[in-house]
Amino acid sequence: MDWFRETSPAQYHLRGQFGPVLDWPINPIHVITLPDARILSYGTDLRGRQGAQFHYDVWDPKQGTGWASHLTLPNTVGTDIFCSGQVIVPADDSVLLVGGDRTVDGVRNESSPDLNFFDYKTNGLRSAGRTLERPRWYPTVTTLATGEILVTGGRMAPDHYAPIPELYNPKTGWRTLPGAESDQAFGERNWDYPRVWQAPNGKLFALSVDGSAYSVDASGEGSIEKLNVDLPRGHPYLPSVMYMPGKIMAVRWLGETFDIDINGKQPDIKTAAWSGLVRFNSSLTIMADGKLLLNGGGLLNNGRFWYLTTNYESKIWDPATEKWSVGAIAKRMRMYHSSAVLLTDGTVLTGGGGGDSTIPGRNENLNAEIYYPPYLFKNDESGEFATRPVLQAAPTYVAWGQSFEIRMDTSDVSKMNFIKTGSATHTNNFDQRLVPLVYKALGGGRFEVVAPASGNVAPPGYYHLFVLNQAGVPAVSRLVKLGS
Repeated sequence: MDWFRETSPAQYHLRGQFGPVLDWPINPIHVITLPDARILSYGTDLRGRQGAQFHYDVWDPKQGTGWASHLTLPNTVGTDIFCSGQVIVPADDSVLLVGGDRTVDGVRNESSPDLNFFDYKTNGLRSAGRTLERPRWYPTVTTLATGEILVTGGRMAPDHYAPIPELYNPKTGWRTLPGAESDQAFGERNWDYPRVWQAPNGKLFALSVDGSAYSVDASGEGSIEKLNVDLPRGHPYLPSVMYMPGKIMAVRWLGETFDIDINGKQPDIKTAAWSGLVRFNSSLTIMADGKLLLNGGGLLNNGRFWYLTTNYESKIWDPATEKWSVGAIAKRMRMYHSSAVLLTDGTVLTGGGGGDSTIPGRNENLNAEIYYPPYLFKNDESGEFATRPVLQAAPTYVAWGQSFEIRMDTSDVSKMNFIKTGSATHTNNFDQRLVPLVYKALGGGRFEVVAPASGNVAPPGYYHLFVLNQAGVPAVSRLVKLGS
């Protein structure tokens, strides 16, 4: 086995490289990219132990990776936001934090009904002034084309679940969707961070761990329809991601992967290449070039000897070839409670793992590693970084279907991608998706670009604008807000 051997510099252009292990003030179980490109993380106390009622952290990548780049602040709302759901509200750029953990009579892991907001301009948390209709622990939050936020799943209490979705409208407040109630899609059968995406047809697509799938209409009181889907069984801690509009890569049992196309009336499913042995608690992240990084995870899911079966070797899936290749080798285990998120420079922040007092052999990972993908290196086996193009000018806001202009330091451009900023926890990355952009050269490094046509294809919010040259090297992205 070569899991503990570092990747050779001669292979960096093929496998990428993990940087040094970075100290982190907390165990970053939850991470979300803020509108100013900083990273909010939370999940544990300052010793890496379960419980987020005391602290949270804001990291500024522009300030480097030392302690001075972190702003660690007290949680003043009284909610233990451990195992909550988090997403940016497009209307006001606040981070909505849904539910979380609660301790009752000294016993953890009861569910919280609390709703809180994080303001990136003040770095402060505040209570929403009300609670959910149902307490939720491990809920999914999904941005809709309308700018509303759908909340699905979660546990209410031991052996009690929340099969009825709730919807947040920034103008009118909260309402439940009793017509979309489903135990199989959101309740006892699939309560643990359900996989839900805004679909190109205007509805929501929900994929269950049992292999079934559903179409959800979030208008009015809501409705739900079972689709003609029969996938092999999955698991709450096996990842799935929408890597292109209406196309989902889903990792299932035994490392099987499936390419699900939901652009038609019924999903079209085909078997993708085998990813290798099953990797519970791994992360699947869209990179700047549209390839997917699979990192972390292991053969066992939190069993007594899970820490002995950790997989340190990453994998890369290429949608163009539909094949997996071997990636770089990490230095720390990234298992249960780990996270990963794409950064503006095209690297991937991977961190966390552990922080659960109920699991034997736990490992409080008060650290992170940054993965440098192959596209950042010269294609000559030198291991040196490639020269990067520079995105000199781009708008901060564009409307759906709008043409806008950007300026590069070069006319050498091969592709442009919008990638929605990440919000990750527990193998799940809420809202993550890629939308390729149509563009034409205007000369002199100027390009006219067309924004995605609608919120069904690209829900409102912040996107990385990545521009790649003919060698596949991306410029550092600009965050662009997309909306009406």
